[in-house]
Amino acid sequence: MKKLKKAAFSFFLTGLITGICYAQVEKNKLILGLGYYNVNNQMQYLKANTKAKIDGKFTAVGGIPVRFYISSESPDHLLGTANTDASGKASLFIPPGAKAEWSKSSKQSFLAVTDSSAMYDAVNTTIELTKARIKLDTGADKKIIATLVEQKDSKWAPVKGVDLKIGIKRLDGDLNIDETPVFTTDSLGMASADFKLVNLPGDSAGNLILVARVEDNDMYGTMTTERTVPWGTATSYVSNFDKRSLFARAHRPPFWLLWMAGSITLTVWLVMFYLFFQIRKLKQLGTSTT
Repeated sequence: MKKLKKAAFSFFLTGLITGICYAQVEKNKLILGLGYYNVNNQMQYLKANTKAKIDGKFTAVGGIPVRFYISSESPDHLLGTANTDASGKASLFIPPGAKAEWSKSSKQSFLAVTDSSAMYDAVNTTIELTKARIKLDTGADKKIIATLVEQKDSKWAPVKGVDLKIGIKRLDGDLNIDETPVFTTDSLGMASADFKLVNLPGDSAGNLILVARVEDNDMYGTMTTERTVPWGTATSYVSNFDKRSLFARAHRPPFWLLWMAGSITLTVWLVMFYLFFQIRKLKQLGTSTT
């Protein structure tokens, strides 16, 4: 009897240990991405994204703390920490305190690190980039010239063969400047386009914002440069908040819409009353015949 109890206990303990080990092995694999962004050659930030394969498809993972480093994973090079949102993204602006490390070389590396948790193992990723910038100019006959240069030692050299986009900044995204969606820099690092858009609405002074963009480049990351030009049509915003229209607030619909809705409602009730009286007459006829 004692041997049977020992055997049962040993079997239970083995199963428990196996289950714990199996639970540890079955952690989901967290995928960590990292990108570098430069806006107007002044504002720089990093963006991490986290996702995992759940139920056979890749799903964004929120609530993951991500640590950002410059050059190496050491406390002295920590830029900051941010948690991923519901879309699995976390952004961090590069603080002024990183200027000394940033200025050491024309090439730079950034790291993103996550800690181990009950659901995911610790992961890290690194990107290496070359410092670059975009210069946006305009010429005669509304010609737009974007120049891409990279830092080599203490000088800036033109970059050839890099794809960039030139467009007009709008609320829902950038509007292509012409039929060519992407331009490639030449040996001077330049890409040019002609402004062919006519009567494009601008602000109250007719200003438009030109945008030159390099997206997800392996060497330079994502860079955006803007320039304001007076090539648009002056427009003034007129508020229709208190006027009757289809897009007005709830209590200000147009009169024709009120009349239509009221007519439909009245017609329905009239038909219902008519049917009610007809049914009543039928009942009265049935009672009188009996």
